[in-house]
Amino acid sequence: MSTLEIRDLHVSVETENGPVQILHGVNLTVNSGQTHAIMGPNGSGKSTLAYALAGHPKYTVTSGSLTLDGEDLLEMTPDERARAGMFLAMQYPVEVPGVSVSNFLRSAKTAIDGEAPKLRTWVKDVKTAMDNLRIDPEFSERDLNTGFSGGEKKRHEILQLELLNPTFAVLDETDSGLDIDALRIVSDGVNRFSSGGDKGVLLITHYTRILRYIKPDFVHVFVGGKVAEEGGPELAEKLEEHGYADYVGEGAAV
Repeated sequence: MSTLEIRDLHVSVETENGPVQILHGVNLTVNSGQTHAIMGPNGSGKSTLAYALAGHPKYTVTSGSLTLDGEDLLEMTPDERARAGMFLAMQYPVEVPGVSVSNFLRSAKTAIDGEAPKLRTWVKDVKTAMDNLRIDPEFSERDLNTGFSGGEKKRHEILQLELLNPTFAVLDETDSGLDIDALRIVSDGVNRFSSGGDKGVLLITHYTRILRYIKPDFVHVFVGGKVAEEGGPELAEKLEEHGYADYVGEGAAV
C-alpha cells in the first residue's frame, strides 16, 4: 500500500503585492485504493493544495511536510515527483503550440518510465485509451490543447492519466466546463484508473455532480485554507442540500 501524507501544510503564493499565505495547516492522508473528495467554495485554497503537491514554483511551502511512502516530496523537483508517482490533472490545461499530442504523450511516458515504450504496444495502448475517452484519433497530430474545447482538454488530461499510470492522481476541478456526456466519459476514465485498488485519487471539486459517478470514500470540506470538516459520502449529500453557508463564516483563503 502506498501513502500520500500531508502534515500541517502551510503554503504562500507570490502576488504583485508580495507573498500571501493561502494554506493554514492542512492535514490529510490518502492511501492507495482510496478516493478523497475535497470540496469548498471559491478561494478556499483547493487549487493551491494541488499546485503545492505538484511542486509549482509560484507556491512556497512555508512549513509542514509532504511525503509519498515516507519520501520527502518537498526535496523533489516537479519531474521527480511525477516519476515518484504523482500526477496533476490541471483545472486549466495549457495550450502548447508546436508540440503534437502524440509526441507529448510518448515523451512524457519515456520521461516517467526512464525508457521509451515499445512502439507497437504503445500505439495499441494509445488507441484503446482514446477510444475509451471518445477522442478522435486525428487529435493525435494536433498541437497539444491548441484550439481544443474545454471538454476536449479535460478528456486529454484523463488520457494522460490512463497512459502514464501514476500512483496518486490529483484532479483539480476536472468536472468544470463539462456537459453531462463528457462528465460521464471523464468519470469512467477516473474509475478505470482507480479500479485496481492500488491507486489513490484526490478529487477537487465545487459540486457534487461528479460524485454521482465517482464515489468517494472520504469527503473533506475546505474553507479558509484548511480542512473544516471531514466525513464519508454523506457529507457531500449535506453540502448538496445546504451548500457552504455553515462554513463560510470561518473565512476564505485568497
